[in-house]
Amino acid sequence: MSVPIQPLADYVVAQAEEAKTKTASGLYLPGNAQEKPKTAKVVAIGKDVKQIKTGEKIIYKSYSTTEVKIDGEDYILVKEEDILATVK
Repeated sequence: MSVPIQPLADYVVAQAEEAKTKTASGLYLPGNAQEKPKTAKVVAIGKDVKQIKTGEKIIYKSYSTTEVKIDGEDYILVKEEDILATVK
């Protein structure tokens, strides 16, 4: 997958997971009631990133991202220090 964004320094480019539209019991949630996802898949990393690799699934701080849309795809930019964990 070719990513049109090359992050600088210690930034990571990722694609956030989709928000759940249905509860466990089967009820549909309206857009404003959907919880914003806090996990994403890393698609590119900056040259100073030390602990994260492309392809990993990450958990990040909710309000520490920059959201961009390029060529119809949504991406988030996150500083490495704002990544809390990786998901195995």
